[in-house]
Amino acid sequence: MQLPAPRGPITDRLFAELARPPHVFGPPPVGACDAEDDAQLALFVCYELHYQGFDGVDDRWEWNPSVLALRERLEAWFEGWLARRVPRPPAPPPREVPRALAALVAADDGPSLSAYLRSRGDAAQFREFVIHRSIYQLKEADPHTWGIPRLLGRPKAALVEIQSDEYGGGRPERMHAELFRATMRGLGLDDSYGAYLGGVPGVTLAISNVMSLFGLHRHHRGALLGHLAAFEMTSSLPNRRYSQGLRRLGGDADARRYYDEHVQADAVHEQIAAHDMCGAFAAEHPGLTGDILYGAACALTLDRLFAEHLLNRWREGRTSLWQAEWRADAEVTVR
Repeated sequence: MQLPAPRGPITDRLFAELARPPHVFGPPPVGACDAEDDAQLALFVCYELHYQGFDGVDDRWEWNPSVLALRERLEAWFEGWLARRVPRPPAPPPREVPRALAALVAADDGPSLSAYLRSRGDAAQFREFVIHRSIYQLKEADPHTWGIPRLLGRPKAALVEIQSDEYGGGRPERMHAELFRATMRGLGLDDSYGAYLGGVPGVTLAISNVMSLFGLHRHHRGALLGHLAAFEMTSSLPNRRYSQGLRRLGGDADARRYYDEHVQADAVHEQIAAHDMCGAFAAEHPGLTGDILYGAACALTLDRLFAEHLLNRWREGRTSLWQAEWRADAEVTVR
């Protein structure tokens, strides 16, 4: 993956530093950052150093104190950004956590992106949707895996059970990231890791950033589990619709397999995540039940903001991608 074009003073400075051998530098000002796209991209790049990294960027930047100092300031900005958009649900008693998660999911009234793509979206819009999702889906499950060494007993076993399915149960071709690559190929898209990083807006990057924020900080482990539970509890029906929409547009079985796989798998994962993982974790850490619900609320809110962004842009006849020139790449017919 290559570093994308910078989007403002933070990424302009950060990318210039990362192009050089590791060294100490003073972090660019973040403060009351108004350029959300700039800040989200900078934070994403700081996090990505812990995943696959970037071509031409020395791996030793991963733990460089200057990068970590900038990341800390960006995380403080992002946590404030989340706090302004995600009301913190009341903390339930530990035994009520599975029921509280179900109620939180049931109360979500965001627009249905999957319903739109099932019945009305055109091929270009479906391709745009897949481009957005590729930023996370090509490393699917990795952020939540940070939670495994931070758990014990039943919650740990439950998380490992979910993650094992996400990674294909030991079969590389069944890894969900690999299945998503097949979807991208079926849509005529570049399936290489991070190929479209420069083409997505800040709201898309925020979806990945919140997972990395929760996953890379032990004190956010409750929020990480709640986030994953909300992910699993809102997956089966939308993925059925995405598969139906792709079939309507001419997508073949290989292109649809990613969505079809999630219809059944996530129906099982939903129960494991709510009861065996979050419920058991709440019993062991009763003081963190509010964190579990907050992580779930963050997942639901960011998904709503993402859907609103795409649907509003499409209703206006505009691309949902970062810049108009990316639209040209979304015009190839589904094959």
